[in-house]
Amino acid sequence: MLDLKFIRENFDLVKENLINRNNNFDLNKVLELDRKRRELLQETEKLKSRRNIESKNIAIAKKKGEDASAAIAEMRKVGNQISEIDIDLNKIEKELHNLLLHIPNIVDESVPVGKDDSENPEIRRWGVPRKFDFPIKAHYELGESLKMLDFERAGKVSGARFTFYIDAIAKLERAVYNFMLDLHTVEGTFTEVIPPYIINESSMQGTGQLPKFAEDMYKVEGETMYMTPTAEVPLTNYFAGEILDASILPVHFTALTPCFRKEAGSAGKDTRGLIRQHQFQKVEMVKYCKPEDSKDELESLTNEAEKVLQELNLPYRVVCLCTGDIGFSASKTYDVEVWMPAQNKYREISSCSNCLDFQARRANIRFRRCKGAKPEFVHTLNGSGLAVGRTVAAIMENYQNEDGSITVPEKLRPYMKNIKVISALKGYKSSNIK
Repeated sequence: MLDLKFIRENFDLVKENLINRNNNFDLNKVLELDRKRRELLQETEKLKSRRNIESKNIAIAKKKGEDASAAIAEMRKVGNQISEIDIDLNKIEKELHNLLLHIPNIVDESVPVGKDDSENPEIRRWGVPRKFDFPIKAHYELGESLKMLDFERAGKVSGARFTFYIDAIAKLERAVYNFMLDLHTVEGTFTEVIPPYIINESSMQGTGQLPKFAEDMYKVEGETMYMTPTAEVPLTNYFAGEILDASILPVHFTALTPCFRKEAGSAGKDTRGLIRQHQFQKVEMVKYCKPEDSKDELESLTNEAEKVLQELNLPYRVVCLCTGDIGFSASKTYDVEVWMPAQNKYREISSCSNCLDFQARRANIRFRRCKGAKPEFVHTLNGSGLAVGRTVAAIMENYQNEDGSITVPEKLRPYMKNIKVISALKGYKSSNIK
């Protein structure tokens, strides 16, 4: 959330930010409501001051035995005026707060202006895509031929964009996320967390999922609770409403959670395979830090996501999201895109974002530099480390063999009893890895 004073004092900057983000939000309405709010505050303060003075005069008059009934009646009218103004103020402040929840974060000055993802500049590449001497199969074709990804039966049970993982591919997914968590917590600086998977409304507002993206959330019927769309939500709200001691910063959390998204607006996109599912697993990384450290923390967060792909020897590139593509809560975002041979292109597998104090203001997360110091808002960052299903898909395509089998990356073999190759399933007995 942007500070109202900041909006008032930087109106042109905020308006330009909305234009660059392709956002048609009416900022003038915020200023108009803010003007009315301040006028009412001044009016009610004058009335309260008058009431305080007259109340003292009434008390003096009563002591002297004088008739104060006219003054009392007048103050009763003033009291009613104050109550009416308070009702109007409460209504305006609620409306103003709701409007502020719809204003996106200010993008960093280093973020390029662009209309959409076609204008995201490439920052760097790692690895060289493999050259195949046989026809390349998509991961979903491999999974179906191995009889280890069953989209048809998942459709019968749940509907489109769901999948049954079977046998060795199920084990591969488990190996992938265990490897990621170990990389972030044993070799990295992150503390592992298992958070709740059902999230309340205030937490969803805290990270910016609500109210703007309500149509993409799975809501629990009859309750103001939601299935988590990403572990960013519970991890970022861990310290909601608290004032932290500066000595504990930075805090780095990581968690594996299932994620649930309606994928509203994605009709016709990635209808086959693991790229865009309603239910998927993701290892998330979240950071809390001091304001002066968040730019460096974004670079290290992105490097942490890249490290997973480097260890798995999966080619990738990093792009900086332009103003027309960057997320609602982010000030700056790097997307890490893995090479998908069957599509002959790089696809997003992680977004690493610096949200500055935007989420901290919404969730009221502050820190104190020293005893007696004024509390300041922390900066929060988040990034996928990585999306698990997309990592499995990338492994299947990049490590496929001519006979349709899949070579297991060396770093994952200790998590899969040192098996080297995944071959076709015969029946439903777990004997198809060697």
